[in-house]
Amino acid sequence: MSDQAASRQSALPADILAEQTTLLAQLDHYIDAPTGSVIPPIYPATTYARDAQYQLPSHGGTYIRDEDPTVAQVETVLAKLEAGADSKAEAMLFGSGMAGITAIMRAAIAVAGQQGRRARLAIQRSMYFGTVKLVETLVAANAAEIVWFDPHQADSLDAALDQPTDLVWIEVPSNPYLYILDIAAIAAKAHGVGAVVAVDGTVAPPLLSRPLHLGADLVFHSATKSLNGHSDVLAGLVTTIQTDHPIWTALRLERKLGGAVLNPFGAWLLGRGLRTLAVRVERSCQSAQAVAEALEQHPKVHRVNYPGLTSHPDHDLAQRQMPGGFGALMSFHVTGSSEAALSVIEKLKVIIAATSLGGPETLIEHRHTIEGPDYGAADDLLRLSIGLEHADHLIGDLVQALDSL
Repeated sequence: MSDQAASRQSALPADILAEQTTLLAQLDHYIDAPTGSVIPPIYPATTYARDAQYQLPSHGGTYIRDEDPTVAQVETVLAKLEAGADSKAEAMLFGSGMAGITAIMRAAIAVAGQQGRRARLAIQRSMYFGTVKLVETLVAANAAEIVWFDPHQADSLDAALDQPTDLVWIEVPSNPYLYILDIAAIAAKAHGVGAVVAVDGTVAPPLLSRPLHLGADLVFHSATKSLNGHSDVLAGLVTTIQTDHPIWTALRLERKLGGAVLNPFGAWLLGRGLRTLAVRVERSCQSAQAVAEALEQHPKVHRVNYPGLTSHPDHDLAQRQMPGGFGALMSFHVTGSSEAALSVIEKLKVIIAATSLGGPETLIEHRHTIEGPDYGAADDLLRLSIGLEHADHLIGDLVQALDSL
């Protein structure tokens, strides 16, 4: 272990890590009652028969948009993973990550409307551009009052929360710059003006960070990414402990009426992926630390954005807030312009040029090309998602590509 990796002040408590690892490996000690199978079945039915007394089945669903047994089983595992086996948390799966984000924002707007008010949403700047574009559609539709804040400007959040607010949306760590925000401090301020705090924790899966325990009300993950981990499922996840909050009721209705449900086969694949999450996260975090340190030493790289590096401006906060590790995502700035950054990608032989993160394969992309000039990604920046390959192989590939500049 490197000196920088060893500098991490704490680790996820051993009992919690053990509990989570076993929960995942066995999918909550799943054994199929009728057959003894240790693999859950898939229930692809869209509708369910009532009995002679016209009562619903034991799982309570009448139609697949209400509830599906395959989806519900995976939701139970994810709720325990995010909040703890003894919690009363609930999880809700969606047909995509963006479907989950959209549903949260629409639910906040709906709750305000039910109370005869126009919703007010405070949104973090510098985050995943898909979320930013979604918020821009809300602005264009005049659906809510939108207030943007810069989390690294001391007075920006205070100014955004100078009056009652319905929802505060933050992304921790942020994508693609890996900023770390103080979830507990933001939650305390937000709750002071009546806001629900939603955290996009996609870059830090539950084995690394636990926002619900830091004061967040809702935690969102693009389950397409690390939770599934095999680049073959499109899914979103929202989890809460506050299951009696109006926004949770509104969110469930939004999923049902909007039809943004996860299909049973997608849920089954997600459950399969969860079984290996603990070992995948451990391996990718270790490799990411090694890759980040190697990149930081290369003369053709002038900055690496990775919270595991002591040079990262939020490193100390990351140590406290991400006790399970610093994640598999990073970005770095190539000395030169967009042309130099794209040249690095062209010279890579192992790392794949593709958009996504959290899969078994290491992926690299030029975010400026993906996002365009209006969403903050510098033209010299490359985003790198570390997979399960050997770290030495990845470092060698990056070094030879950078050396060619």
